[in-house]
Amino acid sequence: MALSSPLALGATALSGQVARKQLSCRELMQATLDRISALNPVHNAIVALRDGDALLAEARACDERLARGERAGWMHGFPIAVKDLSDAAGLPTTLGSLATGKRIAGEDALFVQRMKRAGAIVIGKTNTPEFGLGSHTYNKVYGLTRNAWNPGKSAGGSSGGAAVALALGMLPVADGSDMGGSLRNPAAFNNVIGFRPSRGRVPAVPAEDVFFQQLGTEGPMGRTVEDVARLLATMAGWDARAPLALDDTLPDPDAADPIACVAGKRVGWLGGIWPDLPLEPGIRELCEAALETLEGMGCVVEACTLDVPRERNWTAWLRLRQMLVGGKLGALYAQPALREQIKPEARWEVEESFALTAAQLYQATVARSSVYQAFRRLFERYDYVVAPTAQVFPFDAQLHWPTEIAGVAMDTYHRWMEIVTPFTLAGLPVCNVPVGFGANGLPMGMQIAGPARADLSVLALARAYEAASGWTQLRPP
Repeated sequence: MALSSPLALGATALSGQVARKQLSCRELMQATLDRISALNPVHNAIVALRDGDALLAEARACDERLARGERAGWMHGFPIAVKDLSDAAGLPTTLGSLATGKRIAGEDALFVQRMKRAGAIVIGKTNTPEFGLGSHTYNKVYGLTRNAWNPGKSAGGSSGGAAVALALGMLPVADGSDMGGSLRNPAAFNNVIGFRPSRGRVPAVPAEDVFFQQLGTEGPMGRTVEDVARLLATMAGWDARAPLALDDTLPDPDAADPIACVAGKRVGWLGGIWPDLPLEPGIRELCEAALETLEGMGCVVEACTLDVPRERNWTAWLRLRQMLVGGKLGALYAQPALREQIKPEARWEVEESFALTAAQLYQATVARSSVYQAFRRLFERYDYVVAPTAQVFPFDAQLHWPTEIAGVAMDTYHRWMEIVTPFTLAGLPVCNVPVGFGANGLPMGMQIAGPARADLSVLALARAYEAASGWTQLRPP
C-alpha cells in the first residue's frame, strides 16, 4: 500500500484528516473504489458492492454537510461494508447460502444504524462462509475469499471478507461476528486486530431469540487497537430489544484518546490450553516470543492451566452450537429442495440437533458454567490470560477445512479451531493481536482475554503490546 495513499492511514488518522478538511469524503470514497477495483477481483473480500456513482454522490453530500459544520461523528464519510450475516438496508442478506435467496434488507441492523449515525456510508457487504459456519470463507453465492498476504491461502472466517478488506486497505474498520473464533481467526490469518466483546456488549437487534443465543456476538475489527476501541464504543450500548445487553458506560468514540495503554500486569500463559491439543509447528514459538515482548513491557508472565477437561469443554460446545444452529436452520432443512442447497457441514449440525435431549442440553450449560468458573479462578491470580489464536497457519484456499493438525485427525469440520471455544463458552472479552509470521511467511495471532465485562482492560493491554511489538504496522505486499 503506497504510503502516500490515504488508505495507508489508520481509521483514527483518517477521521482527523476528514474533520480538518485535509481529505475530502469524496477523495476517500474514490480511493476506496479504486483499491477495490484493483484488488477485490483477486481477493473477493467485498461483495454486493453498490454503484460507484451513487456512493460518490453520498460522499459529496458528506463533504457539503461538513462544510456547513455538520459533522456526524468520527466515521464521517467512512466507506463501510457490513458482514453478510447482518442486514444493511437496500442490500441483499444472503448468509452466503443459495437456500436463502438474495433477500433485500428493509432496515439496518442496530449496530449498522449506529455506524451510520457516526457518519459511515455503507458501500456493500463482506463475504462469509455459508451461515457463518466454519473458519474458512467460501460459499456458492459469492465464491472464495483469499488471504491478504497470500491469495493461495485461506482468509479464515467467518469474518474473512472483513479481515482481508481491512488488511488490504479497502476499508478503514469493519464489523464482524464471532461464535467459534470468527473475529479472532481471520484477524490472526491477516495480521489485523479482531475483538470479541463480552457477551451482551453489542446488542443483537433484530434477533428472533433474545435469551438462548448466548454464544455468538458482533464486534469490531481494525488495523489498530485504537481504531477497534472507537468502533466498539460505536457499536455497543444498551437497547431494550436485547434484554441481556450490557449498559456499562463506554468511552466517547470521538474522544482524543478513547483507550488506555496499560502494561505491567500479571499474565497467565495457557499455551495450547490442554496438553493434547495439537498445534501446527511454529505457532507456539511465535506466541512465546510475544510473551517476551509482554515481559519487556513489565508484565509478569507465568504458565497456567484451565481446570476443565478438554472433552467436557468440547461436548458442551458441540451440543449448545448444534441446538442453536439446528433451531436457526431447521425450517430450511425441512424443505427438501432447499436442504440440497445447504452445505454438508450445516446439514450435519441440524441433523445432530435432532438427537439432543433436554437433559443433554442442561448438562451442556452446567459444563459451560464450569468453564466460566475455571476462568474466574484464574483471574483471581492473573489480570489476563493468553493463548494462540489458531491451531494452524493459513492453509490452502482450495481445502474445505484442515483434516489433520500435526498428524492428528480432526473429527469435525471445526475441531481445528477448538482453541477458541473455551473463551466463547465463558463469554469473555478476547482480542487477537498479531505475533508475527511463520517460516512460511504467513501471519499468526495470540488471544488476550480478561474477566467478564473487562473489555476496556483487554484493549488497554492489547494497545500496549501493539506499541511494543510493531506487528500491526506491517502491510501486505
